Amino acid sequence: MMTERVTEPSAATWLGFVLMCLGMFMAILDIQVVATSLPTIQSTLAISREAMSWIQTAYLIAEIIAIPLTGWLTRVLTLRWLFVIAISLFTLASIGCAFSSSFTTLVSFRVLQGFAGGVLIPAVFSAVFMLFPIRLHPVATTMAGIMAVLAPTVGPVVGGWITDTWSWHWLFLINVAPGVVAALATPMLLPRERPRLSDLATLDVPSLGLLAVSLACLEIGLKEGPQRGWLSPFCSILIVLSAAAATAFAIRTLRAAHPVVELSTFRSRSFAIGCALSFFLGVGLFGSVYLMPVFLAYVRHHDAFEIGTIMLVTGVAQLATAPIAGLLESRFDPRWLSAAGFGLFAIGLGCSAFESRVADFQEMFWPQVLRGVAIMFCLLPPTRLALGSLTASRVPDASGLFNLMRNLGGAIGIALIDTILYGRTGGHADALRERLIAGDVTAAQAIGLDVTLFTHRPPHVSDATVEAYLRPMVEKAAFALSANEAWALLACVALLGLLLIPFAAGPLEGADENSGDGALN
Repeated sequence: MMTERVTEPSAATWLGFVLMCLGMFMAILDIQVVATSLPTIQSTLAISREAMSWIQTAYLIAEIIAIPLTGWLTRVLTLRWLFVIAISLFTLASIGCAFSSSFTTLVSFRVLQGFAGGVLIPAVFSAVFMLFPIRLHPVATTMAGIMAVLAPTVGPVVGGWITDTWSWHWLFLINVAPGVVAALATPMLLPRERPRLSDLATLDVPSLGLLAVSLACLEIGLKEGPQRGWLSPFCSILIVLSAAAATAFAIRTLRAAHPVVELSTFRSRSFAIGCALSFFLGVGLFGSVYLMPVFLAYVRHHDAFEIGTIMLVTGVAQLATAPIAGLLESRFDPRWLSAAGFGLFAIGLGCSAFESRVADFQEMFWPQVLRGVAIMFCLLPPTRLALGSLTASRVPDASGLFNLMRNLGGAIGIALIDTILYGRTGGHADALRERLIAGDVTAAQAIGLDVTLFTHRPPHVSDATVEAYLRPMVEKAAFALSANEAWALLACVALLGLLLIPFAAGPLEGADENSGDGALN
């Protein structure tokens, strides 16, 4: 395990870490607040419906490429200057997005924003293990964890409120003030180290290219697969290209004297299983944050602000649980806490699989509470399980991989949800129509049709009128059934995480054999 070199970090270090957490929060929040206002941006900039999604996709591709590079960038620039450069770039790109007057300009700045945001996220989790002694890891991890999981939850309500109250430009301008403060203050607060700019010459450009191609093709393939079909020529080529590039990257990296990403860290059993748990959490966390707004918007016709208000329940539960999770994490084996978290997470996701077509705040309340409580135990203990047994020098690379797995899980989870929604809704609708034609009263009740009206059809009403009246009711009921199947899938993924935990090494078993480095302070 990493040894302690300090007994108490300075107040400046704590303040610098708080500003780093703020930067990470901004980066994660940015994805969610923009998602709620895409229709407004589309109409203002005259963007086609097909191109609109690239405003988000461009950010996500750049982010997912940047995350695994954080370790190498930390070695070259040091944690202090890496954060300053990343938060400065993120802030400048936010200003560029706010004043964009065309689709091309906006997407270009979103790429810069996404790359900077992708660096900020793993940098914070690296800081936990590089700036603080072991006894303070639970406190620092809790602070970072709250920001990481709270941002996706509060994003919809914040985005809806900003768009309705001001304009979509302020979705980006809200990043400026905290970004400027963080960029100016952190150089004076974080510990000073000497950059190793000479290591720039060791950058393996072909490996970096292979990594970028693999992750970009995978992200685009996951985005397009549910609509175009997973076996369509376009998606098939992307997935095959992604797999081939990933294989070539892994082979080249494992043989390199100066690898871009230290893949050998996966030889640690605790780290490998911690990354798998991070992946499963990403599927459930990002999947649930995606599925709830889709259901509430399409079936319940709520606007962005109303959806965000309903989803705040999860955020409040997370905030209430965070101190408890941090306290327990310092006293119990992370495997037991992870098991409790994923077990409860599976229950919370599974409860939503039985929601009715008219589910709203009250029916969604307790499943959200269960998920909010569980998420903190699905993030904090697995983080310690994955990173706590590594030397400080290996943490930056490992943190990048750990966070990359969570983002990949989110991308795959959303793709699986869309596959179910696109692929299963039509079949459910056809089955409901057949039951209605056969006179099944339960089918009428399932779509919300008055039973009296169903059994005593008004005279002189044509079949076309009846079909036009029933079509939206049938489609919404079918969509609700598909959504329940998607919730069940997410619950099964959480159970996979629970089943994997017993294979993780214990805290002492997983200690890195070369652990001589301590906290940098």
